[in-house]
Amino acid sequence: MSAQIRTFALVWLALILLLAMTVAAAFLPLGPAKPFVSIAIAIAKASLIFWFFMHLREDTGLLRLAAVGGALWLLILLLLMSSDLLTRT
Repeated sequence: MSAQIRTFALVWLALILLLAMTVAAAFLPLGPAKPFVSIAIAIAKASLIFWFFMHLREDTGLLRLAAVGGALWLLILLLLMSSDLLTRT
Protein backbone atom coordinates (compact mmCIF):
# COMPACT_ATOMS: atom_id res chain seq x y z
CA MET A 1 0.00 0.00 0.00
CA SER A 2 1.45 3.34 -0.98
CA ALA A 3 1.91 6.10 1.55
CA GLN A 4 -0.68 8.32 -0.15
CA ILE A 5 -3.38 5.65 0.01
CA ARG A 6 -2.53 5.00 3.66
CA THR A 7 -2.75 8.73 4.42
CA PHE A 8 -6.11 9.06 2.68
CA ALA A 9 -7.42 6.01 4.52
CA LEU A 10 -6.39 7.50 7.86
CA VAL A 11 -7.99 10.84 6.98
CA TRP A 12 -11.15 9.04 5.94
CA LEU A 13 -11.15 7.20 9.28
CA ALA A 14 -10.71 10.51 11.11
CA LEU A 15 -13.63 11.99 9.16
CA ILE A 16 -15.80 9.01 10.07
CA LEU A 17 -14.88 9.44 13.75
CA LEU A 18 -15.71 13.13 13.55
CA LEU A 19 -19.04 12.20 11.97
CA ALA A 20 -19.73 9.90 14.92
CA MET A 21 -18.83 12.75 17.26
CA THR A 22 -21.29 15.00 15.43
CA VAL A 23 -24.08 12.48 15.83
CA ALA A 24 -23.22 11.92 19.49
CA ALA A 25 -23.12 15.66 20.16
CA ALA A 26 -26.59 16.02 18.67
CA PHE A 27 -28.01 13.71 21.32
CA LEU A 28 -26.00 14.92 24.33
CA PRO A 29 -27.61 17.48 26.65
CA LEU A 30 -24.93 20.15 26.21
CA GLY A 31 -27.25 23.12 26.62
CA PRO A 32 -25.99 26.39 25.16
CA ALA A 33 -22.60 24.83 24.30
CA LYS A 34 -24.11 22.56 21.64
CA PRO A 35 -23.66 24.96 18.69
CA PHE A 36 -20.04 25.65 19.67
CA VAL A 37 -19.25 21.93 19.86
CA SER A 38 -20.90 21.33 16.50
CA ILE A 39 -19.03 24.20 14.88
CA ALA A 40 -15.71 23.02 16.33
CA ILE A 41 -16.28 19.55 14.88
CA ALA A 42 -17.27 21.04 11.52
CA ILE A 43 -14.11 23.18 11.46
CA ALA A 44 -12.01 20.08 12.19
CA LYS A 45 -13.67 18.20 9.32
CA ALA A 46 -13.25 21.11 6.91
CA SER A 47 -9.60 21.48 7.90
CA LEU A 48 -8.90 17.84 7.14
CA ILE A 49 -10.60 18.12 3.77
CA PHE A 50 -8.74 21.33 2.90
CA TRP A 51 -5.35 20.04 4.00
CA PHE A 52 -5.42 16.54 2.53
CA PHE A 53 -8.07 16.20 -0.19
CA MET A 54 -7.53 19.66 -1.66
CA HIS A 55 -3.75 19.11 -1.42
CA LEU A 56 -3.04 22.35 0.44
CA ARG A 57 -0.16 20.68 2.25
CA GLU A 58 1.66 20.35 -1.09
CA ASP A 59 0.91 23.82 -2.45
CA THR A 60 2.67 27.13 -2.10
CA GLY A 61 2.00 29.77 0.51
CA LEU A 62 -0.04 31.97 -1.80
CA LEU A 63 -2.62 29.27 -2.47
CA ARG A 64 -2.81 28.49 1.24
CA LEU A 65 -3.33 32.18 1.94
CA ALA A 66 -6.16 32.30 -0.60
CA ALA A 67 -7.82 29.27 1.01
CA VAL A 68 -7.54 30.76 4.50
CA GLY A 69 -8.84 34.08 3.19
CA GLY A 70 -11.86 32.37 1.65
CA ALA A 71 -12.58 30.50 4.87
CA LEU A 72 -12.26 33.69 6.92
CA TRP A 73 -14.57 35.53 4.55
CA LEU A 74 -17.15 32.77 4.92
CA LEU A 75 -16.79 32.99 8.70
CA ILE A 76 -17.34 36.75 8.61
CA LEU A 77 -20.47 36.33 6.52
CA LEU A 78 -21.82 33.66 8.87
CA LEU A 79 -21.14 35.86 11.91
CA LEU A 80 -22.92 38.79 10.32
CA MET A 81 -25.88 36.59 9.43
CA SER A 82 -26.01 35.22 12.98
CA SER A 83 -25.89 38.69 14.51
CA ASP A 84 -28.74 39.77 12.23
CA LEU A 85 -30.87 36.80 13.23
CA LEU A 86 -30.14 37.26 16.94
CA THR A 87 -31.04 40.96 16.99
CA ARG A 88 -34.39 40.68 15.25
CA THR A 89 -37.53 40.98 17.36
